[in-house]
Formats: sequence, C-alpha cells, structure tokens
Amino acid sequence: MIAQLLLLATLFAAPAKPTASPKVPAPVRYTILLGGNRAGSHVETRQPDGSIRYAYEFNDRGRGPKIEQWISFGPTGIPTAMEISGIDYFKASVEEKFTFHGGTATWKNRAETGKVTTEQGFYTSLSGTPGEIAVLARALLAAPDRKLHLLPAGDAKIEKISELTLRRDGGKRTVVQYSITGLDFTPTPLWLDKDGSFFAQASGEWFAVVREGWERSVDTLVRVQDKVAASRLSAAAFAIGRRSKAPVVFLHARVFDAERGVMVLDQTVVVEGERITLVGPDGAVTVPAGAETIDATGKSLLPGLWDMHTHVQRNQGLMYLACGVTSVRDLGNHIDELATSRRVWDRGEEIGPRVIAAGFIDGRGPFQGPTKVFADSLAEAEAVIARYHELGYPQIKIYSSIKPALVPDIIAAAHKRGMRVSGHVPAFMTLEQFVLAGADEVQHMNFVFLNFIADSVKDTRTPERFTAVARLGAGIDVASPRVRTFIQHLRDRGTVIDPTLGIFEGGFTDRPGEMAVGFAAVADRMPVQIRRGFRYGGLQVPDGMDERYRASFRRMLEMTKALYDAGVPIVAGTDNLAGFSLHRELELYVQAGIPAPAVLQIATLKAAQLMKRDADLGTVAPGRLADLVLVRGDPAANISDIRQVEMVVKGGKLFKAAELCETLGVKP
Repeated sequence: MIAQLLLLATLFAAPAKPTASPKVPAPVRYTILLGGNRAGSHVETRQPDGSIRYAYEFNDRGRGPKIEQWISFGPTGIPTAMEISGIDYFKASVEEKFTFHGGTATWKNRAETGKVTTEQGFYTSLSGTPGEIAVLARALLAAPDRKLHLLPAGDAKIEKISELTLRRDGGKRTVVQYSITGLDFTPTPLWLDKDGSFFAQASGEWFAVVREGWERSVDTLVRVQDKVAASRLSAAAFAIGRRSKAPVVFLHARVFDAERGVMVLDQTVVVEGERITLVGPDGAVTVPAGAETIDATGKSLLPGLWDMHTHVQRNQGLMYLACGVTSVRDLGNHIDELATSRRVWDRGEEIGPRVIAAGFIDGRGPFQGPTKVFADSLAEAEAVIARYHELGYPQIKIYSSIKPALVPDIIAAAHKRGMRVSGHVPAFMTLEQFVLAGADEVQHMNFVFLNFIADSVKDTRTPERFTAVARLGAGIDVASPRVRTFIQHLRDRGTVIDPTLGIFEGGFTDRPGEMAVGFAAVADRMPVQIRRGFRYGGLQVPDGMDERYRASFRRMLEMTKALYDAGVPIVAGTDNLAGFSLHRELELYVQAGIPAPAVLQIATLKAAQLMKRDADLGTVAPGRLADLVLVRGDPAANISDIRQVEMVVKGGKLFKAAELCETLGVKP
C-alpha cells in the first residue's frame, strides 16, 4: 500500500511540463457460473504500478463471497505483497495480508499468523479470488523447471496440457490448458490466453469463472478437461488394484455380521470373481485349491460402507474407496456428468463406488440451487419426475425454493411411480408439514430443529437455516412433550432422518486458527493446502455466543440419540469431504450414544435395505457381491478403528488403501 500511495503522490504532483499518463488496460470482466447459471462476477483491474486488483462476488442460495484482492509483484512475477478483504462464502469477515521484504515473508489470515526467512516463495491465500490461480500459473511458467515453493508450505508445479481454438460470432480465440499439482488431491486445471492472461477455470458444471462473453465455451472447456482427467484416472485404475485369477480367501478374520450387529471371530471368507461364495469358522470352510490367501488376523472384515448423502465428482472416486466407501447415494448432480461417473466406475474403467442417484428439483428464484432442473408448476414437476424415472432414479430430492403448495402433488406424482421423496424442507414450510405432505426422508439435522423455531426464522433458503439453529438450538428441550410427540410421529410414519452431523460440528464448533475437530485425526496425512483449510473455522460466531453455538451442536447429538431410541430410521450421510468425512460421521453417532455395532449396521445393511439393494449388498454372506473393507482393529468395539482401512474389495478387484492414498497425495 505504501508503494501505491507514493505513486499517487507522484501522479498528482504538478510536473514541470505535461507528460503522458501511463497507459492502464481496461478492466477485464469475468462471469461466475453455478450449475450453468450466471451467479456473479470477477473483475481484474491492472494498476499503473503493475499491481492487480480483483473484485469477486457471487450468490449461491443466499451464500457467497464478496472479496477484493490486491497483489503487488517483484521482478520475477512472484507476489511481494497481498491484501484481501471482504466477506467469505458464509458471510464472515475476511482480512488477509502478506508481505515479502528483505528476505522475510510475513502473513496473517483467519487461520494463520506466520513469519519466515526465505529466499522467496509463492504465498497461497486462504480467501483469495480466482485470479490468484492465474497469477500462480504465470509465476510457475517463468520459474526454473516450472516449479515453485509455496508459502506457508508445500510445492507446486505446472504442466501445459493442450491448446484449444474457440469460436464465437465469427471470431475465434486460442486458449491454453494448464494443470497445477500441489494444491489439492488431484491436479487443478485452468485456462490462459496465449499471452498468459486468465481466461477460465471450471470445476465440472458446478462452478466456472470465464471471460465475459465466452460463457458458452464452458461446456467445451469441461469436455476437454474431462478427457485429460479420464486419461489420468484410467491410468490409476490400471496401476492400482488387481483382479485375482484365483479365488481369494480371507483367513482368521473378525467378520461383522450386519444382520445381527455383532462381530464373529475366527472366520474364513471365500471370494470368487465378484461374489462371496463361502463364509464360516476357520477350519470348517474348505479353501479352494490354488486360492490366494490373505491373513486377516487382528483385523475386521466388513461390508463396504455407504455414504448416503453425496454430490459426487468424478475425481473423488479414489477418495471414497480409499476410505472403504463402496456405495454412495448422490442427492443432486448434473445428469450427464453423473451418468458418466457411474458408467466408468461400474465398468471398472476408473476407480469409484457404486452410485444410487436421486433426482434434484428446485424452484426458480434468487436462492435457487445450482441446477438446471426447475419446476414452478405441477406440469413442470411431473415432466421432471418422469424423466428421472425413465433414467432409473429411485428417488427425488426436493429443494428449498420449491413452492410449498406444489409439495404434496410432487410427492404424490413421485410415489405413483414408486419413487421415494426426500429433501430440504422448502422455505415457508415446517418439517411437520413436509412429513404430512408425504415426504419419506429429510436431509440435514438443522431442519428437525427449524421445525421448533419456525416463528423465529424468516426464510430457510438463506444462511439463517444454519445461524438460527446455532443461536437457538441449545434452547430446544429434546425431552419436552412437544419434541417427544413429534419424534413419535416421525417413527409412526417411518420418516428417515439424514443428519449430516459432521457439517454442523464444523459450522458450530470449529474456530479460526484451531484444527477442525472432525478432521484432526487425519489432518497430518493430508496435502498441505487441504490441511491449511482445516484451520479456517466454521460460521462466524457473534460476540458472547461461543458456548451457545457449541451447546447447540451438543443438542444435535442429543436429538440424534432420541431419534434412534424412538426407532426413527437414520442414514449415515455426509455432504462433505469425500470418503474421509464418513468416518467422522460414524464417530459422532457413537458420541451421541448409539452403540458402535448399530452404527456399523446403519452404514452398511440398513443403507442397502433402504435403497432395496440388500439382495446384493450390505452383508458378508454367500451369494452377495464382494464389496468388502478390511480394517485393522475392531470398529464394533472402537468405532474410530474404521479409519484404519487396509484393503478394499469392489467389482472383483482388490485395492490397497495405501496405494489409493498415495495417488491422492495422502499419507497412508
């Protein structure tokens, strides 16, 4: 900032004679797309001193950042100063600063305060704008070996992937695809113009930032990116995992009997091809001649785990299997992208779980979900339901902007086709009304709480559906007659609850600068940039409300136990970091007071039964598909042992968890 002030003083001083002002390029504008819909903007303005200012904002269902970022550069193109201010995705204030001077780098952000003596490195912000990735790309391209040390830690490397000529209204533009490693579990793609200026970055159809006027090119960019990713993921599928030509036999295993909810000691399990053929006590099962044997002494063999609340992306397949998750339920995705993921995973062309799909449907408006599927009339809704039914989807997920008046008819139309209905409770409805309208399931524990504080919440499409529960949830008496009566009503109707407790633990109890409670057990294994994010904190807590927010989460645990005790069906879903967050979700159910064996049943057989896949999945039994997880220890006695995945079997292939993790940059 001092350099800028000095520059301004120079510009406004009266010169001895007129001089030409430095020529400053016009601002460059970008469009933010969410689910293919325009949601915001990103503006790049180059300053006379060579620094860059970015203004970035978008609206995602009432959430979304509004950030300004200023970056100043040294002679090598590496930032020597950076300032970021505004509000983040959940509307928390942002103040982040970095400087490099005289061989010393200092930085301060929501999660970190650091100072280090260094020759220089590229500081990667926690709250920056999309333009920063282009700044990093240009610095990497100018660096020796196209590699740079990152601050506070880590390294990044860039690779040119391809060039692409785009056409628009008779004009054309050549853009270059690059890939940066070192920032995430998988390479980060981006697009630059031939001159190195930022053109676009896209994460599938969920999020994209693209040069204004070129919005229609995003689908093309994504298709090209997908081909590159497919090649990488296909190579991983070839290199990781193997298909045994002989039967595979697990000896001396502790086998989880999901039907009875008990561990059975000293068991032999025989797998031939994709199926389990024999299960029985050691010595009582004939081991086939020439079989490959695996000594499972001291280990537990479980049915593959289910995550019942996901929004899968193709590059997450490895993450799910690395954590023993062999089946997921997708509760909202783009139809074509999801179909591709399912196809390549089912065929074994890439590594990933089995997917049960639910069709997402929302109403149009300022808080609409990131989707292309909307219904503001019954005719529109019936057409959407018919399409999902034709695609084989067994379930519909209603979202927050659906008109309440349409809900009973939407549910009836889906039920008529034999489809389940779940979702967010639409705005201006209560959970009780949603259930009376015929809903089979509700996503997220906050909607259970909102049922009892409806008079205090204006619009559940906004972030208030989180913050109101954080403020007021602690005051709800789970043992009160009103709550108990409603829980019994849920039990009588067979309404399923998908609590996703992990996301509320993070939102209500994580604090800036402290390691996220839900990921503390695995943080040291993670890539450095992922690990930094675990210290960002949750919702911004108003002054004097710290203990209140924590108490509200404890009340969620109490509610979960009350639901379980009353016989209300619970499914284990996360809506969070692929694979790794399911382990924490299961730990939280045990923390709530549900016995660990019952939690394992929830995450295996009961999920398969709910989705009518229990004839093939959910148990370790003859005739079932051999979707299996071998873990060290006994998660029925200590649920956290579920984290110690050693081997996963799915689709007739055996995968070592350590090899899957290594591919993701995760330490075994």
